[in-house]
Amino acid sequence: MSLSVDVFLREGDGFELLDMPPGCNDQAGFESWRTTVWGSDAVRSLGARFFPRLDRHDVEVEPDEVAAFLEECALIRANLPLIAASTAGEKTLAEHGHVLGRDLDNIVG
Repeated sequence: MSLSVDVFLREGDGFELLDMPPGCNDQAGFESWRTTVWGSDAVRSLGARFFPRLDRHDVEVEPDEVAAFLEECALIRANLPLIAASTAGEKTLAEHGHVLGRDLDNIVG
């Protein structure tokens, strides 16, 4: 299983799920990354508030939260070496950092 990013528009009591634009990727990491990466102590130590919630449930970013979410994405990007070093597992640091950066690109769109 993997984590994925979806964009939706609220409509009345429901929502409309938007199609993924051509050339884009919706992968945001492996399902295990909910706790091992995005919910890790390294991410929490940065003061992140959106990503760590993935360890319990999906994260929905409301329109009035988009700016704060993008700031958090920038904070995580600026600290990818720290996050990669503490969450690399069996991959090399360079490989893990590359995958983290790619998946963060997918999240930001």
